[in-house]
Amino acid sequence: MMKLFVSEGNPHCLKVLAALETAGVRCDVQVVSHEEKPVPFLSRPSLPALLLSNGQHLFSPNAICRYMFEVSGQECTELCNQWLEWEATDLQPALLQALHMAVLQGKASDVPKVLTVPLSYLDQNLNKAATPYLTGDVVSVADVVLWAALHPFLSESPLALGEHKSVRVWFDHVATSQSCVSAAQKVLQGKGLQAMKSFMQRQPAPQSSQCKGTQSCNSSPAEDDEGERAVSQEEMEAAALTWNKSLKDCPSTTDRLHPILPQEGRRNILLTSALPYVNNVPHLGNIIGCVLSADVFSRYGRLRGWNMLFVCGTDEYGTATENKAREEGLTPQQICDKYHTIHASIYKWFQVDFDFFGRTTTEKQTEIAQDIFWRLHKNGFLVEDTVEQLRCESCQRFLADRFVEGTCPHCNYPDARGDQCDKCGRLINAVELKAPHCKVCSQTPVIRSSKHLFLDLPKLEAQLEQWLEKSTSTGDWTSNAKQITRSWLRDGLKPRCITRDLQWGTPVPHPDFKEKVFYVWFDAPIGYVSITANYTDKWEKWWKNPDQVEMYNFMAKDNVPFHSVVFPCSLLGAQDNYTLVNHLIATEYLNYEDTKFSKSRGVGVFGDMAKDTGIPSDVWRFYLLYVRPEGQDSAFSWADMALKNNSELLNNLGNFINRGGMFVSKFFDGCVPAMELLQEDKKLLALVGWELQQYIQLMDKVKIRDALKHILNISRHGNQYIQVNEPWKKIKGGDEERQRAGTVTGVSVNMACLLSVMLLPYMPAVSQTIRDQLNAPLYCVNTMLQGTGVFACVLDVGHRIGTVSPLFQKLEVDQIEALKKRFGGQQPEDEPPKKKTASQSATSTPAPGDTGVEVTAANTRADPEKASQLTQAVAEQGEKVRALKAQKADKAVVTAEVAKLLDLKKQLALAEGKSPESAPTKGKKK
Repeated sequence: MMKLFVSEGNPHCLKVLAALETAGVRCDVQVVSHEEKPVPFLSRPSLPALLLSNGQHLFSPNAICRYMFEVSGQECTELCNQWLEWEATDLQPALLQALHMAVLQGKASDVPKVLTVPLSYLDQNLNKAATPYLTGDVVSVADVVLWAALHPFLSESPLALGEHKSVRVWFDHVATSQSCVSAAQKVLQGKGLQAMKSFMQRQPAPQSSQCKGTQSCNSSPAEDDEGERAVSQEEMEAAALTWNKSLKDCPSTTDRLHPILPQEGRRNILLTSALPYVNNVPHLGNIIGCVLSADVFSRYGRLRGWNMLFVCGTDEYGTATENKAREEGLTPQQICDKYHTIHASIYKWFQVDFDFFGRTTTEKQTEIAQDIFWRLHKNGFLVEDTVEQLRCESCQRFLADRFVEGTCPHCNYPDARGDQCDKCGRLINAVELKAPHCKVCSQTPVIRSSKHLFLDLPKLEAQLEQWLEKSTSTGDWTSNAKQITRSWLRDGLKPRCITRDLQWGTPVPHPDFKEKVFYVWFDAPIGYVSITANYTDKWEKWWKNPDQVEMYNFMAKDNVPFHSVVFPCSLLGAQDNYTLVNHLIATEYLNYEDTKFSKSRGVGVFGDMAKDTGIPSDVWRFYLLYVRPEGQDSAFSWADMALKNNSELLNNLGNFINRGGMFVSKFFDGCVPAMELLQEDKKLLALVGWELQQYIQLMDKVKIRDALKHILNISRHGNQYIQVNEPWKKIKGGDEERQRAGTVTGVSVNMACLLSVMLLPYMPAVSQTIRDQLNAPLYCVNTMLQGTGVFACVLDVGHRIGTVSPLFQKLEVDQIEALKKRFGGQQPEDEPPKKKTASQSATSTPAPGDTGVEVTAANTRADPEKASQLTQAVAEQGEKVRALKAQKADKAVVTAEVAKLLDLKKQLALAEGKSPESAPTKGKKK
């Protein structure tokens, strides 16, 4: 049974007790003192805390509340998540100050002005929603959390809520719940605000300055959550002991030896990333949604000492490939070969470190897919049926689901696909679409009959639900993955067609269906298995070993039902002891600025273009992971990318790491000086250790974006530490001051070493550069993230560092504006009309494959092959120019090479069918 640890007078414990009783979850509640430390890997008190039945801990109050509701079957909606985030990042800082005033300073009369802004925001939203509760007609976890947060002030009406009538009505409505009343009595004992005095005396004084509006000033919520953390003496001493721990003799991870196979006694993780479709170039949203997120977790897992196998590959069968082949005048196999190489090249540039990157057009794919098919057939999980399909008479072919579009019959969304509506998420039979049209020729298709085979999902539903219950309760499934899967099951499963009237695909081996191939969404997930089989002939040790292997699937949310329902049902029905997914990690969508990525309109950055921007792949990785759409859709923004590069990478992270190394080189002849820790240093060690623990806890749960903020928090602590101690001044003083400068410098370079390890999953090249500059020992990589994380002194006294140089370059405004314009797509309506000659008018309609730009004397037909060659030439010349500048070569030499670069860019513009004036000009760099 779960155990919940709470303390009296703690307002956060009021939240979790109210959530526990409202959700009706069985749990052993233990009341402890404020000084208790129920979470063993935290060196500070952290209440409330929830010990789960699997031995893991939750110690964020809102996370505990959300978990209670989820256990009871009440999933947290996106609106609910938004309210919880607002409560943590906007309401709590104001409440903390209000509690400090009222409880410790006796200034209850000043409380209203502190809470006016958040209460006004809450009141406006309640008015707008016109529902009794925050998220609808029933109480949600958001109502319980906000009610509990405001209870100390609103329960006895010390605040004048005359202008916040909706808040009063809502608060009183929630307060009628016996669960909330009972929780308040247990925590506050009927003493109101004074019950919190003991708790508040242990809290750090809040900052007095208040941000106007509903968002915190100058930084993101994750950066502000903790503020100036109170650190106990015990925590400081524990951090100092850890600092002196030798990591040389600690067990370290071993190098990868292929083939990687499951090992007894280790955590064996099979990690897959959704197979990118081969017929096009992936854009930034595709990259962050699957392969990049999976790569970060794979790299992190190896640092943790887990036995990881990371496989992926291109999904190559289906109508889309046939259509692309027709467009380019190639065979489907030639298209697959061409784009498989393009995909592999893009992921290599982004430093995605697969153990094996394969493809689905292989003999192993045919062999394994057909074996699963025959097992399903033998076990009675396939049914035959004659179905009506849409056929395009113009194209002389049946239209696969994704090659017919129309209006959704459920929500009237005009661009619904033939299998699913992206807006309402409902499954669609293509013949149900209103006003359908062929995506290839835009003609209206007709309905024809054809006999097909179906996977009998209703017959497998009971097995599926039993497995899902176990997997979703014990594994890490993202909220959207659980919601989407539940929506499929809510309406009852229906037989799912697994065959298609196509030529390009895995052949159906049944003699009655020899003219058909497998439907791509039956076939494609089996690609994970066949790719592993092409990697090692001992593939069954991964795929038929569920007791020893954990599987993680990474994907965007549109792929969820095929991985949580269709593929598991195929494997369950095969009855061959297959490994099924334990952790399903799905992102939302990444948009481009304020629109969608579009290759045809030239909108957005696609994988093969990122290299040509001159921005290093590590910076691309950093920003994509910083805005990773974990809980809701997010957007790539050039302005924001420049801001995060210049503020977080250059001024925060890079500045701190460079300063420590430069001080060692300049003041101590390149050798780490002696360090004598004072209380201030021990406090810093404790703060850094806490940030490291948060990073590990979040990464373990695949909260990649949130974990990144703790890396940046550490460098922020470091910059403040250096700024306060001013080692550049103390080095000029007496022995005591010089010693102080040495301690600050030594601690700082050791923090830089820790940061290099924490950064490795995110920015592998930068991580390596930092360790090269510090001449850091290899064992730091293999040991610092073991267990709950170890911040120890690995660069000891006398350690000689290497050559230190800046890690990042500033992104200038003109450079970013040029890139934004370049990737913003062609917008003819924004340009002044041009006069056409008669001959130009005759050719102004773009032919298939053209960019859609008006054909004039200033631009010519695009030449994709030449453009590809010139893109490579531009990239190589750009690298040459940057190298010369870094070496401080003669100005005349640099100028000559820059001229060559500009000429190549003009040639590239022409090859892309653009005006040479559109070629990006040189941006300033520092």
